[in-house]
Amino acid sequence: MSATSSWQARFEAARSNRLFELFIILVIITSALLVGVKTYHLPSWVKPVIDGLDLLITLIFLIEISIRFLGEPRKTQFFKNGWNVFDTLIVLVSLIPIDNSDSALVARLVRVFRVLRMVSIIPELRMLLNSLITALPRLGYVATLIFIIFYIYAAAGSLFFERINPELWGNIAIAMLTLFRVMTFEDWTDVMYETMAVYPWSWLFYLSFIFLTTFAFLNMVIGIVVNVLEEEQAKLDTEDPERTSLANLRQELAEIKSLVQTIETRLGDQAPRTPSDQSGRAPD
Repeated sequence: MSATSSWQARFEAARSNRLFELFIILVIITSALLVGVKTYHLPSWVKPVIDGLDLLITLIFLIEISIRFLGEPRKTQFFKNGWNVFDTLIVLVSLIPIDNSDSALVARLVRVFRVLRMVSIIPELRMLLNSLITALPRLGYVATLIFIIFYIYAAAGSLFFERINPELWGNIAIAMLTLFRVMTFEDWTDVMYETMAVYPWSWLFYLSFIFLTTFAFLNMVIGIVVNVLEEEQAKLDTEDPERTSLANLRQELAEIKSLVQTIETRLGDQAPRTPSDQSGRAPD
């Protein structure tokens, strides 16, 4: 084995090492905490400490992305992964020094987005985000239908209720905002009782709108997301044989354990009983 292949194997082993991943996750959490700490008014002596930690975190991220790149057997495939591109951009922009220039704001903003690296590190979080992105085209049709319902009800509400409260029903745009308030149950009964004082049957307007939007269409959105999440989970299990085999092994172990407990229970019931067990006392 050549020296290049030896180093390639070492970097690849370090990249896939579980302790290495846990360490990077800990660094990302620390980076997120530093972002929150900077929003407080701190003593003057704390600022150099935070700046030093921030620089150390940036160097760790740079080393980590270098190890991941060097551990890739085919270097050209590294940047075909969108998450690798995202991580690389975050690390490179993090190298911009924070000073009083116009680039300081961009650098601080990127340091905030470093928290998103948690998603690229943890496979389960990547699966959730990928599921959400995959579900967007399907959600677009549901969102279009919800907008149509909003538009119809807003036009009707503006037509009937404008003279009751122009601040809530003055035009169709304001009426749609009012309906969004109704859909989210933010003091919607106050809006309803105000119109019911003039139109007693206006409660049908609000209840039918709530049933269509909150109870029907939002449940459709949840159903679509759950369905896509199950598809992504099945795809992840198919692409990761070790994950699938481990899950099957755990299921088989659980079945074996249950079978052993059943056998032990039956053997205990069929065990011969002593005379003392049958009479309740020992023979004389």
